[in-house]
Amino acid sequence: MRVFVTGASGFIGGATVRELLEAGHEVVGLARSDASAAAVEAAGAEVLRGSLDDLDVLREGAAASDGVVHTAFIHDFTRYEENIRTDRQAIAAMGEALAGSGRPLVIAAGLASTPGEVSTEDSRSAPGAFGHARFLNEEATIALADRNVRTSVVRLPPTVHGEGDHGFVPMLIGIAREKGVSAYPGDGANVWPAVHRLDAARLFRLALEKAPAGSRLNAIHDEGVPVREIAEAFGRHLDVPVKSVPVAEAPAHFGFLGMFFSADLPASSAKTRALLGWEPAAPGLIADLDAGHYFASARP
Repeated sequence: MRVFVTGASGFIGGATVRELLEAGHEVVGLARSDASAAAVEAAGAEVLRGSLDDLDVLREGAAASDGVVHTAFIHDFTRYEENIRTDRQAIAAMGEALAGSGRPLVIAAGLASTPGEVSTEDSRSAPGAFGHARFLNEEATIALADRNVRTSVVRLPPTVHGEGDHGFVPMLIGIAREKGVSAYPGDGANVWPAVHRLDAARLFRLALEKAPAGSRLNAIHDEGVPVREIAEAFGRHLDVPVKSVPVAEAPAHFGFLGMFFSADLPASSAKTRALLGWEPAAPGLIADLDAGHYFASARP
């Protein structure tokens, strides 16, 4: 297949590009800068210059492809609603180009969760919940199945880890290093689900190749790692003490990450594994932390 990939030079998108190429697909990657274009070319893919705001470019890339994998998203929480709109418009443009063709459109999304419940493929985000606005983009994608687009959604956990990660985990490591203590909120029993970027990339490929229209897929390896264990791993590698901070003080200690590190987000990928035969093969989160690369990159 000739596959158009957005976010092709990113942490997850870059791994997906390599996964697709190794499986024998041709890849055209969207690149908004010279550096991104160079990274896409170095991976062995073609380059289409543009950004998520360039709707005509997105239509062109989708129309000329046998399928689309949309991993790009602007992760700027100060402009979250604007970025949601940009994402929605990008999905609509690519969906329009694919309408009536039966070709696949796979997008990245966040987990849908309800407090007190395990997040599964059947979970839906409630109005008012954090992430609900992005969930509406997921719904818009699924609805494109009615226009004969083979849509699927790959839901990613808060922690997609691996070498090159620049998300929540390295941010938390930076806080522990700066404060000289690795903290966790409350008793640290609340859990984070996680997946390695290579396993996530393989799920994007499987979704592209064979997911039925309207599929919702959970990219989950670790169903729930207690945040105390995450903090203890930081402490081991940074050689700093590990301690609890009251949940009420988490925002003061962790900044905006306090809300995320205090969340309890158990999740399952049982239906995804049964549907597509996806089985994570890369290390889990704690094993990946113990490999040491996060702490080598975090040194001044």
